[in-house]
Amino acid sequence: MAGRDESAWRRDAVAILREDSAPTPLRTGLASFGEAIRLHVKDESAQPTGTLKHRLVRELLLRAVIEGEIREGTRVVEATGGGAALALAHFANRLGVPFTAVMPARAHPAQIAAVEDLGGVCELVDPPPAIYERAAELAKEHGGHYLDMFNRAEAAVDWRAGNVAAEILAQLPEPPAWIVCGAGTGITAATAARHLRYAGADTRVAVADPEHSSYFPAWASGYDGYATGMPSRIPGIGRPRVEPAFRADLVDAVVPVPDAASVAATRHLAGRHGTAYGPAAGACWWAAMELASRMDRDGRTGDLVVIAGEGGGTYAATFYDDEWLAAKGIETAPHRAALDAFEATGEWRPPAR
Repeated sequence: MAGRDESAWRRDAVAILREDSAPTPLRTGLASFGEAIRLHVKDESAQPTGTLKHRLVRELLLRAVIEGEIREGTRVVEATGGGAALALAHFANRLGVPFTAVMPARAHPAQIAAVEDLGGVCELVDPPPAIYERAAELAKEHGGHYLDMFNRAEAAVDWRAGNVAAEILAQLPEPPAWIVCGAGTGITAATAARHLRYAGADTRVAVADPEHSSYFPAWASGYDGYATGMPSRIPGIGRPRVEPAFRADLVDAVVPVPDAASVAATRHLAGRHGTAYGPAAGACWWAAMELASRMDRDGRTGDLVVIAGEGGGTYAATFYDDEWLAAKGIETAPHRAALDAFEATGEWRPPAR
């Protein structure tokens, strides 16, 4: 009887996870350089949990359920303070299993509240690198399952079909010149690059990297052991170390983006195009503008697709609040002026670094 009950729960869990999947919209033509270079946004905020991490979390949970690592009542534990925590809280709630997010002590209050609203538990840890060890300990203490997305992402995600790059190719008449994304685990960039090679598309992949992150210096130096030891201020992207799923050899460019530019672009997208995204989307938009300007200068044509990883609702009191930004020393005026000037003149002149 117990065996049949366990099997029934597993079937129900797989059905729940599989049904929570649908393509997200492509917002086309949000900016252009002349007539032949256009920028689009792949809107992952349209996911049921409002985040790109919805895809990764669903795949990781599916694998864990199918392999018997998660059963009815198993506590799921993950080390994350970003969108993955919200996605996990959503799925844990639907599956009826307990969930604990082990977050850096400086995690955004809105992220904590969103996880708790879905029934999740947040444990805050300092220093930030200690979240991984604590998550593993906590899972062991509770007889639970440590999802360990940074180490397991590569094995869980299917780069042949059903991924964000496959959707982008299906939504455009021609493959874009660039797909631009951020890197947290690094799996989005790696999966996109693999799928593009598999599909025979002549599309390159760029990663937008915020301040204090290890990805740009690691990519530029060719040393994947590079570590900054400092957390990113842009939620969801940038890491103090190079995560296992990030593959510098699959990425065509890593574009460093000042945090002020990320926030300025985020606010610009909300003001000009009516959709509030998280600051990681702003980083990707700024990087895409830089790449598009190089294409324009070199006489090349094509589309660029920015992957907007999450909506901006949880950041109303932070990245969308001028007083909060001032308190954090983030001055966006020069970067917003460059974006406004581009809208008015078509000339891209970002402030000097």
